[in-house]
Amino acid sequence: MPYKLYGIPSSLYVAKVRSYFRKQHIEFIEQGVNDPHFQQEIVPAVGRLIMPVVEAPDGTLLQDGADIIDFFEAEGTSPLPAIPESSMLATIAYLFELFGGEGLLREAMHYRWSFDEQLDFIKNDFCCAIAPPDSDQESRDALFDLASKSMRAAARGFGVSEASAPLIEDSYKEFLTLFSAHLKTQPYLLGGRPCVGDYGLLAPLYAHLGRDPVPAMLTRQSAPEVSRWVERMHAPEPIRVEYADNTAALNADDTISDTLKALMVFIAKNYLPELEAHVAFCNDWLRNHQGITAGTNGLDNPAGRVIGKAEFEWRGITLSTAVLPYRFYLLQRIQDCFARASESEQQNIAALFSEVGLSSILTLKTDRRVERVNHLEVWGELRVD
Repeated sequence: MPYKLYGIPSSLYVAKVRSYFRKQHIEFIEQGVNDPHFQQEIVPAVGRLIMPVVEAPDGTLLQDGADIIDFFEAEGTSPLPAIPESSMLATIAYLFELFGGEGLLREAMHYRWSFDEQLDFIKNDFCCAIAPPDSDQESRDALFDLASKSMRAAARGFGVSEASAPLIEDSYKEFLTLFSAHLKTQPYLLGGRPCVGDYGLLAPLYAHLGRDPVPAMLTRQSAPEVSRWVERMHAPEPIRVEYADNTAALNADDTISDTLKALMVFIAKNYLPELEAHVAFCNDWLRNHQGITAGTNGLDNPAGRVIGKAEFEWRGITLSTAVLPYRFYLLQRIQDCFARASESEQQNIAALFSEVGLSSILTLKTDRRVERVNHLEVWGELRVD
């Protein structure tokens, strides 16, 4: 029996899992969140309305793209393993998983919600999977109005405004130029097959920036290599026809290209200041909430995701953005991978991350670890390291 993947077509986080399933030849059926079983059984079981959720044939529920990929990778049967064996490449892969899913959210949300000329497409995309199939147009319109208000508020929470819009567009165009240059020589981020970094990047580059009409046209016209990569990431078969090396091999540790380094420098400039500000805010917040019981999120709402807003300088302006502990969960994956490496591997990784301006991402920590228990983010015990 196939797995069931619950979400909506336009979901950034669903895109990550959908691509992984296709590449790994995992049989699945995609279901909308309007499915009665999802509403009545799965939402109460996972504790909130969130996507993606995967339901296994035996009824086991998996929630969150990172956890879902980890689950299948642990089985050891993936035809295209997403976690590189090399500690160097795995650390880089986790970096791009974090950046793709979280660091490109500002660009993704701006290009979705700041261009009303594509609203009909977005409305249809949302309603096809959230409205009951037999809904009349008035009901669909009302449902979309509610959803769009929520999403526009979320966009503002990620720093989207009239003042930041031109800078966001400059940022996205700069990223497209850098990623296009990298893809001229190899089909995926780290070589001949996708890694978790590719799946992280695909989340916004497909769901928002590769399908919504305005950014999709921009990407196709200015960065055809990126559009081609988006297609490649959704094809179950290997597509490497434009590359001389037609194997699924990953790059060697000692051949980190200048184009990959340039992308890492972009992350240091475009996302690290926000991440540093969020960790600092979080640690202040934790010190003001020292009575939090381990295994809880410290909020009145056990399913809550935001603990406040942090300010930082970004491209010459001050932004204030929502602080989500989930981001620290992904940050820990980078650091845990680095910690598992041998001493010599750690020296090489640290040297590379220093060269590209990302040294602090290997040591930037919240006072408590973020854990995921019963599909929710919770705080662990106070760190002693």
